[in-house]
Amino acid sequence: MPNPKRRHSQQRGAKRRTHYKAEAETWTVDSVTGESHLRHRAHWVEDKLYYRGKVVVDNAPVEGEKK
Repeated sequence: MPNPKRRHSQQRGAKRRTHYKAEAETWTVDSVTGESHLRHRAHWVEDKLYYRGKVVVDNAPVEGEKK
């Protein structure tokens, strides 16, 4: 297995790491609800789970249902 013959300088390692940047999360506004959310993620609005403008899960209580 190859190993380096000499120690790499700190500058050499720093040059390699310059491309590793933290990126800010991308937020968008849902066209149906008007809520802002992370892109490509489902989000809850008033007991409903939305993904791409469509209701995926509806946890709203049904009318006339007793607990």
